[in-house]
Amino acid sequence: MSAAAAAAVGSRCLRSVLGRFATGVVAVAAADPRTGERAGLAANSFCSVSLDPALVSFCVAHTSSSWPRIRAGGLLGITILGADQEEAAIRLAARGSDKFHGLPWTRSPGGAPVLDGALAWLECAIEAEHPAGDHVIVVARVLRLDASGAGEPLLFYRGEFERISR
Repeated sequence: MSAAAAAAVGSRCLRSVLGRFATGVVAVAAADPRTGERAGLAANSFCSVSLDPALVSFCVAHTSSSWPRIRAGGLLGITILGADQEEAAIRLAARGSDKFHGLPWTRSPGGAPVLDGALAWLECAIEAEHPAGDHVIVVARVLRLDASGAGEPLLFYRGEFERISR
């Protein structure tokens, strides 16, 4: 690769390069405290921020129509998706109103929506939001969590959902 090509950073090039970094996939959801209506999105930018206090983060595009509704719900349910939950990730990543129709889910102890059959879930409160380019970095405080699910994680690699092959 030439120096000129290596130095050029455009969104297409950046997406291609960063797509080579495999990530897990989470569902981020909340329920409207007045109506109980659920809102959710899929994110592959999820990571641990701190163990003490327990903090996690994920990124949301400024163009997300789901994030304002999730934020308004207050309490977040973050579900770590398993390899068999690709359909849930696709539905939560799409635009639309009732993304949960037909998806099995339950409420966390505090009432946040979490998907059934997942590897793990976290119940969180929004701690901070930091504008960052065309996204916002959301930092959330972990209030409760459970890792009772078994199986392999759902991965996102080079723009596609993948499974671990051993």
